[in-house]
Amino acid sequence: MTTALTLVGRSASDSATPRRDLPHSSLGGRLLRQATAEDARAIHDLIARHRHEGRLLPRQLSEIAVHTSRFVVAVDEGEVVGCVDLAPLSRTVAEIRSLVVSDDARSTGIGRRMIDALLARAKAAGFERVCAFTHEPSYFVQIGFSIVPHDWLPEKISTNCGTCAQFRTCGQWAVMLPLRSAFAKASASAKAPADEPADEPADTRVPLHG
Repeated sequence: MTTALTLVGRSASDSATPRRDLPHSSLGGRLLRQATAEDARAIHDLIARHRHEGRLLPRQLSEIAVHTSRFVVAVDEGEVVGCVDLAPLSRTVAEIRSLVVSDDARSTGIGRRMIDALLARAKAAGFERVCAFTHEPSYFVQIGFSIVPHDWLPEKISTNCGTCAQFRTCGQWAVMLPLRSAFAKASASAKAPADEPADEPADTRVPLHG
């Protein structure tokens, strides 16, 4: 059974968001899908439960409720065990935010699958680059992101960082992935001979970041 996943549009606001039908995805009995309005409370609670680890920025329930369609969630027996947000910063740049996987669902590949889903959505929506701000850049480097100076992402600084109480003291690294080159490499890997499989990074503990 499939359902329509809403793609974030090429705008810093959520207006005029293009849509494309994408299937639900399952992973080890867990369902990966676009979040709905009914998931807002569970997403908020999941983020709040992991705030004590010091790697997540706070999110207000009201703000999550407005932007629920930007989230991909992993669901296990009706419970949201993972979430991630694709937030537009400009017409060309989107940010991965609030990547969280519950303790008992980590090291299962859920985090990577959610990121892959967001990258596909970002490309389909016309974004050129995807970025993230994280305390564990090595996780993203394994996926293909590069560590970059914060100044390379002025959209993030002007949209969020300038008004953040932890600006310049958050300790987060900026990472970025150009989508055109990322999907070109993926296409080349898919065409590689069977006896020369493309390298795939080992599954690691999913980082928590805002």
